Amino acid sequence: MDWTNDTLLLTVYPNSRTLGRMSTQDDTDRTALLQGTLDLLILRTLRLGRQHGQGVARAILQNSRDVLLVEHGSLYPALQRLEANGWIRAEWGVSENNRRARFYELTKDGRQQLVNETGEWRKLVRAVGFILGPETARG
Repeated sequence: MDWTNDTLLLTVYPNSRTLGRMSTQDDTDRTALLQGTLDLLILRTLRLGRQHGQGVARAILQNSRDVLLVEHGSLYPALQRLEANGWIRAEWGVSENNRRARFYELTKDGRQQLVNETGEWRKLVRAVGFILGPETARG
């Protein structure tokens, strides 16, 4: 995972139900994440099978319990980057609402990248956890 200072924005909606709509919140509700985070979330989502872009975004929202809404401006460049790296492949198909869409799936190299990035992410989370220490009622 590339731990540069590059960030992307995901809209975060604590305790909300925003499934299926694009962000209309202002910048105060956004959370900056490390660049590789979205790549990892996409790879993990595609581990379960082929999906179109909107389906990937919907799955990330659902699996984050409606906390992470991936905006199109972040999602599609990430999908293109993953495809250029050879970690996913895409082909045109027809979505469940009968519209033409690109469907993405993991490649063998993508599965290996998912394993590598997952290990690095868990290592980072453990390290940050050590620094933060145990959670207390006051934070």
